[in-house]
Amino acid sequence: MLTEADIKRINELYHKRQGGKATEEEIAEHEELRRRYIAAIRENLRGSLDSTTVVYPDGSRVNLGEKYGNKGKKN
Repeated sequence: MLTEADIKRINELYHKRQGGKATEEEIAEHEELRRRYIAAIRENLRGSLDSTTVVYPDGSRVNLGEKYGNKGKKN
């Protein structure tokens, strides 16, 4: 889980990198923080979709987590 400080650091490193003033260590730190941020976003999105149920006009219901939740996961 990322904290507000981590997100602030991602933004600081981004701006430093865009200005061409980032060191190799800062670039690596930025890439690692960004990778963790994207993983957290995907996890949150998956959790939201897993608990979403679509109700069709005919009254049928499909839980997206049950229908798509296990795709790409190895048991």
